[in-house]
Amino acid sequence: MASSSEKVKVLGFWVSPFVRRVEWALKLKGVDYEYIEEDIFNKSSLLLKLNPVRQKVPVLVHDLKVVAESYVILEYIDEIWKQNSLLPLDPYQRAMARFWAKFAEEKVFETAWNALCSGGEEKEKALKIAIESLEILEGEAKKIQNFFGGDRIGYLDIAMGWIGYWLPVWEQVGCMSILDPLKFPATSAWAKRFISHPLIKHNLPPREEMLVYFDKRSKELSSISQGWIKV
Repeated sequence: MASSSEKVKVLGFWVSPFVRRVEWALKLKGVDYEYIEEDIFNKSSLLLKLNPVRQKVPVLVHDLKVVAESYVILEYIDEIWKQNSLLPLDPYQRAMARFWAKFAEEKVFETAWNALCSGGEEKEKALKIAIESLEILEGEAKKIQNFFGGDRIGYLDIAMGWIGYWLPVWEQVGCMSILDPLKFPATSAWAKRFISHPLIKHNLPPREEMLVYFDKRSKELSSISQGWIKV
């Protein structure tokens, strides 16, 4: 629990998986916080003041200190609130968690997003990379019993949690197949366990609204994109 002198605020956008990472971490730690919804298409003066460099969400404000970028925020949360640690204690395992989080972000998240927002050869190229990368992650998922964090959710689970909820929405909107449960049974089983966790399943955006949002957003980006879209 955060004391009154350590008031915690999160600036976010309802459908952002990056913002949800921060909220999941705080809830798993039992930290109370105030959530402030931002319109990322009409950024507030507060967001521009708190994050003038990137001008993006999520932004965490803790005891008047400002932290930006979801992975940076996750590590900050883990260092400030020691209960229910997210990263492993072993230095090598910590390094591996960061490595796979970065791999999933660059090789699965970005490629799946580009597949959603493109067509033709670009879409096929992105899908190929995403599926090949999932094949690698499947090998890691086969090594776990419950979560990448062991018996409870950890840093890597939070980092890749979007796979179980956002990816199926993108697949439906983009008429594409990436996370085939027959091809990736271990990853699919882990994803189902993750989004079924009480603290996770009650902190997900409405799926029907996501379908509408991503359908509109993907069409907007596909009409103006010139090559690879960086997230």
